[in-house]
Amino acid sequence: MESVEIRGNKSTGDLAREAGWFALHTLLAVLVLVIIVAVFWVLHVDPDSSVPKIICTALALLVPMGAGFVVGRMVPGTVASHIWISGLLFFLVVCVYTLDLPTGNGLCNGCGAVDKLWRTFFTIEMNSGLLGGDGILIGTWIPLSMIGYAIGAKIARNLSE
Repeated sequence: MESVEIRGNKSTGDLAREAGWFALHTLLAVLVLVIIVAVFWVLHVDPDSSVPKIICTALALLVPMGAGFVVGRMVPGTVASHIWISGLLFFLVVCVYTLDLPTGNGLCNGCGAVDKLWRTFFTIEMNSGLLGGDGILIGTWIPLSMIGYAIGAKIARNLSE
């Protein structure tokens, strides 16, 4: 069987390796976020307080950025700097799912689509209550960790060139 030639003169095997690395880097970015959330859970922070959420939002970007930088220095390549695409796609899928969720009294009743998304993913104090009140974790921190990882890997790649 012949190898399929793809744009950029890459074989099917090369593309499969890149897809595997892409998935691995995406998983690493999410695992770094899991560690951050686990640390906050072990510290028994108040889940209703806004300060830990703001700190965790910053850490969800910065710590994966550092991890992406370290991994990008250890395993040079271009794939890690492109996992922001995973974050964007994940965010879009969660947005579509959230828009299909029903609202009720006290849960963004009568909200439009933009307000529903804004209150679910970006409002810390008075969120919509959708996604079990975990909209900031699911729809903001996970994509943010992937974007931060990609930024760190891109910085590492630029420094090595």
